[in-house]
Amino acid sequence: MDSGGLRRAYEELLDEVAAGGFGPPPAGQLSAEQIVAHLAANDELMSEATEAVLAGSPFAYYDLESVHRGEVDELVTAHGGLDGVATLLRATSGRLCALVERLGPTADTPVDTHLREGFDLRVDEPLPWSRTLDLHTRVHLPKHLAQLRMLRDGGDA
Repeated sequence: MDSGGLRRAYEELLDEVAAGGFGPPPAGQLSAEQIVAHLAANDELMSEATEAVLAGSPFAYYDLESVHRGEVDELVTAHGGLDGVATLLRATSGRLCALVERLGPTADTPVDTHLREGFDLRVDEPLPWSRTLDLHTRVHLPKHLAQLRMLRDGGDA
């Protein structure tokens, strides 16, 4: 499986993070630091599922809902803020992309997938892992990129 699109989506997002200048989030929304930590935690879950697929496991599971705000806040604190979680995201996304490149035909392995991200992304069923990776590339990462841009623009976007 080609990870080119996934790598480009991460590069665009990480370039946005590197540009900095983020303001505070609207009430109830994630800060830039929390968004980046959320994505790093998500990468770990996706890497675990990808490793299970590569190992030929009869059971692979991906549950984005298991990433809670407390875990995200702990990551921000443990890594010292935005620069630290950005470094973490570079590492986790690089690892995920390297694993994706190894998938080949196993990319179509069904994985029990549970994710809810706002109103635009809701999945609660087995999906070919390639489909979940595609949703991450074309929906999940761009959604968080837009959130980061909104935080820079002062919430007007």
